[in-house]
Amino acid sequence: MTGGVGKTSYARNSCFQKKASDMAKHITLETIEQLYKETKPKSLTIADLGCSSGPNTLSTIKDITKAIKFSHHLEIPNQPLPEISFFLNDLPGNDFNSIFKSLPDFHIELKKDKNNGHFSSVFIAAYPGSFYGRLFPENTIHFIYSSYSLHWLSKIPQAIYDDQGKSINKGCVSICSSSPEAVSKAYHTQFKEDFSIFLRFRSKELVVGGRMVLIILGREGPDHVDRGNCFFWELLARSIADLVAKGEIEEEKLDSYEMHFYAPSGSEIESEVSKEGSFELERLEMLGVDKEKWNEDGVSYGTACAKTVRAVQESMLVQHFGEEIMDKLFDTYGRMVDEELAKEDIRSITFVVVLRKKV
Repeated sequence: MTGGVGKTSYARNSCFQKKASDMAKHITLETIEQLYKETKPKSLTIADLGCSSGPNTLSTIKDITKAIKFSHHLEIPNQPLPEISFFLNDLPGNDFNSIFKSLPDFHIELKKDKNNGHFSSVFIAAYPGSFYGRLFPENTIHFIYSSYSLHWLSKIPQAIYDDQGKSINKGCVSICSSSPEAVSKAYHTQFKEDFSIFLRFRSKELVVGGRMVLIILGREGPDHVDRGNCFFWELLARSIADLVAKGEIEEEKLDSYEMHFYAPSGSEIESEVSKEGSFELERLEMLGVDKEKWNEDGVSYGTACAKTVRAVQESMLVQHFGEEIMDKLFDTYGRMVDEELAKEDIRSITFVVVLRKKV
């Protein structure tokens, strides 16, 4: 994600992620309240995996802290409030500094909020690393939250490359309508491998009865190419192709750029949870974010979408294509999204998954 607080940063262009997590907030808070009711611990350890940077991260911490206080006063009102540790995880290149610069004001805000009570012991720390590996000691985490992270795979599937090391997914940056069937199979296989590894490692780190709430971009049915999240990336490929046609990007650059993105179906998520075996699936809900409510800046949906995608992808695109074409690329992308929406609705699907570690 683009760090800092500049005009193309993730911090200033993550309203879609915020609105979707807000839609799922009641599920997240119900889950943490149920966990607290069952365990009543003197201290809780909570991890946010793929936390990124910007206001969304601290907003989540504040909401969870309020939910714990609410449950505490219902269950054991005469006892001291529990200590809470929040571990913020993302890749080492994440802009953790911008989060920690906000912490002094954040703690002041927590203490001023009369509805939040007085939490004297809220600890926040960074845990850099890939969540496709071990992050924490065994049986130390009570609750894991991960929003808009698990659709990012650990790597590009090697099966999409031929014997010469060239991608067979010509003209695409992920699964698209012109992708060979082998591409869809390769991405699906990589998702199954990654998600199973993720579940296995988290099962070691969570205490028995610990919970996870996972918010994941997905797709409605079995078809890997739909008018949803995959199509947004197909439009990005078309936008790059438009610059290829104008001679501003070499065609080989497009053909050699791949994204480690996979939008699973609900049945694929459920299947891997069952197969891995460490968790009970307590809840699996599908949400759709209303595009009319995506932003409040008065700009078109396509423009807002372009800002969001740029904040997510720009650092990788710049490495591959160069910085000078970014403005043109995302102007084109925003226009193409608006043109497609004028013809037909494009539905962005999100799954909310609640998992409980088995005994």
